[in-house]
Amino acid sequence: MWYINRHFDLKQIDTLPALGFSLRSTGGVVRIEKYGCGAELRRAPDETFVMTELPTIMYQGQFTRLWDAGYQKFLITHDDTKVPAHMGHLSNLRKFNEELRTGLGVPTYYNEALGSTCHYSVYDRVKGRPGAVPDDTVGVVEQHHED
Repeated sequence: MWYINRHFDLKQIDTLPALGFSLRSTGGVVRIEKYGCGAELRRAPDETFVMTELPTIMYQGQFTRLWDAGYQKFLITHDDTKVPAHMGHLSNLRKFNEELRTGLGVPTYYNEALGSTCHYSVYDRVKGRPGAVPDDTVGVVEQHHED
């Protein structure tokens, strides 16, 4: 997991475009994107920046939360809709995370490098226990497509 309390200076952030990251800055908020993934930094009172949105997969221009439902990983959108996460999403998130860590000088520890870290891992395969119905536990709804 990222060090949410770590502070970054503007010089560190300014190196990211040379590494292929897209930066958008508005009112002290810096959105960092690459590979369909994103993160957000906000200016702190001491003029450094702190991470307010951890690296995640972007969906329709919005940050998502990654959820491991036991049988599948899903993206949870800002309106609590679940969308299946695909292999390409997870591969891109891994590349984004690794490259952003390197660009900002954040170390990667062994247990963090093993796979995707989810915002939620709430599930249980025993009927009747909390988590038996993952959607109910997390409070998400199916995405409906209009045909």
